[in-house]
Amino acid sequence: MTKKIAIPTNGEALDPHFGRALEFTVFEIEGNEAHKAEVLSTLNLQHQHEGLASMFKSKGIEALVCGGIGGGMINALTAAGMEIVNGASGNVVDVANAYAQGNLVTKEAVCHEHGDECHHHG
Repeated sequence: MTKKIAIPTNGEALDPHFGRALEFTVFEIEGNEAHKAEVLSTLNLQHQHEGLASMFKSKGIEALVCGGIGGGMINALTAAGMEIVNGASGNVVDVANAYAQGNLVTKEAVCHEHGDECHHHG
């Protein structure tokens, strides 16, 4: 069974701030392998909680893997039935493969609304 995940992207790296990301790389997860499927532009959707959640849902995305993420976005995504794995960092392909292999663990990494501070605990 194939599962789609999205990762906020800046070049080849995971963008550490979900709400400011201009692109999300979508991967299809099959077994323990991740295959790059497409790159979604989120231009003009930064910090648009319901708009982003709706776009992800319409694309069949079931999980979001990210660094820091605000409480409002977490609420919008969970309301849309999506899994959130936060506290990740690094190259997007490496992060997607780590997710596929079950090696990512959600950390307490919540960004407070629209400020620039992300607090990582744990």
